[in-house]
Amino acid sequence: MKLAREFFGNALVGGLLIVLPLYLAVLILLKGMQSVAGLVRPLAMLLPAWLPAENLLSLALVLIVCFLIGIVVRTRPGEIVRQWLDKTLFERLPGYALFRSLTQRLAGQERENAWKPALVELEEALVPAFIIEELEDGRFTVFVPSVPTPLAGAVYILSSERVHLLNVPFTQAIGSISRWGSGSKDLVAAMTKP
Repeated sequence: MKLAREFFGNALVGGLLIVLPLYLAVLILLKGMQSVAGLVRPLAMLLPAWLPAENLLSLALVLIVCFLIGIVVRTRPGEIVRQWLDKTLFERLPGYALFRSLTQRLAGQERENAWKPALVELEEALVPAFIIEELEDGRFTVFVPSVPTPLAGAVYILSSERVHLLNVPFTQAIGSISRWGSGSKDLVAAMTKP
């Protein structure tokens, strides 16, 4: 009974962690489209009535603004402003740092040392995990995800002898975990030698 309850709880949390950010992104996109609808209405009236021009132009304008913001934050002044916003506003939001780190990893950006794939030794077994941080004394904080929901799991602090880095992309490690361990032989083969 306890195993079934844990399975359903982990599956629910894992599903929420995937669906909730997508849902919020769509809501924000729709809200942005509503905000700019008045700006594009005169142009939309010039287009055929059968075309949902106001919605299409609103979506295009919001996406263009997002694109331009993306370009600006890649500049030095934009990066400074983004870091300031991160520290003063966004990092105070629960779960923001986790999602930022995960999305950077999924996008292939290696800015942080967090979320490096590893195999860790727990109870005479090798377990897929992700290194969250290295402590000053050489130990590691690792996150051991639940199967098949890799965004739920447990956190351990382990000595460096029990943590084996993997020379695989983050997405490959997540994929193996979400497929109930299928592909683990590739993870074992990718263990770096100490």
